[in-house]
Amino acid sequence: MKTLVLYYSQTRKTASVAETISQELSADTVEIKDLKERSGFFNSLKSTIDAFRENKTKINPENVDLSDYGLIYIGTPTWGGKPAPAIITLIDRCNFQGKDVILFTTMGGKGGNTTIKRMKEKLEARGARIVNFFIIRTGGKEIIEIKEDTRKIIEELDLKIYEYT
Repeated sequence: MKTLVLYYSQTRKTASVAETISQELSADTVEIKDLKERSGFFNSLKSTIDAFRENKTKINPENVDLSDYGLIYIGTPTWGGKPAPAIITLIDRCNFQGKDVILFTTMGGKGGNTTIKRMKEKLEARGARIVNFFIIRTGGKEIIEIKEDTRKIIEELDLKIYEYT
């Protein structure tokens, strides 16, 4: 069984965390793309409302085959204290039965704990076992700083112990 990192990223901050995990832990990655326009002030406001209401969205890929993976990292930005709609949509479409999952979220301000809690609830209802989680503060940080923070968390949480080969 292998390790997979699934993530959605609008500003590339969550992507930098996912890419660092993938590099450090030799994991495969799949970026989930939201097909709805989310940039700009009004679209950003609508996106936060969509996240808060847990509205579904069109994503690419529409589904991910998890059968080859024993450990799955799932990452999302925090929007209004909730996961991004693309990740909520993905969770509802995939079979997580018997999978070990590590959750992560990025946030500029606050709400990371409620984002993790909501993902945990949804994934456990779909048969996943949450084995760990972490939150990365990204507000005011450059990508290089976010990558370094991610490396520190990998070491501090000893995430390599979960590694599947």
